[in-house]
Amino acid sequence: MNSVEISLKMETDAVDFYTKCAEKVQNPVGKKMFLSIVEDEKRHVELLNKILKKLDMTVEKASPMKAIQSVFAEMKDAMVARVAATGDEMEAFTIAKEMEKEGRDFYLKAAAEAPTPLEKKLFETLAAEEEEHYRVFSNTLEFMTNTKNWFLWEEKGVIEG
Repeated sequence: MNSVEISLKMETDAVDFYTKCAEKVQNPVGKKMFLSIVEDEKRHVELLNKILKKLDMTVEKASPMKAIQSVFAEMKDAMVARVAATGDEMEAFTIAKEMEKEGRDFYLKAAAEAPTPLEKKLFETLAAEEEEHYRVFSNTLEFMTNTKNWFLWEEKGVIEG
């Protein structure tokens, strides 16, 4: 298997895993976050399929953080009154973080070894997006485990006393 084929398998597995996580997670923020990442991963699958089929394509950068910011903005009230996350949900986010970190590392290596400029650009873009996904999962995990402090730091809350 070459790097593109391995990447396609990784991204397909990610779509499947994150879809299952979205189905199981009870926290509405976590559910929406997983579904948003699923859409990014599906786009990665499309790009990789185009490379495999040697079709003309342009690599467009997505902004997962923008999508997640809108999720948080839309669900601010729900976040304040969130349902406590279960241990299984925390494990899902922890696994997701690790998957994204490993994906980023793989894509950085694949970019360095890419046989064509287009593949190099694709792998660099995928690495950057996986890094952003990692930050999204980290941020969500922090929110779910320490909501009050998350709002203080992320929303730049003012402490009055």
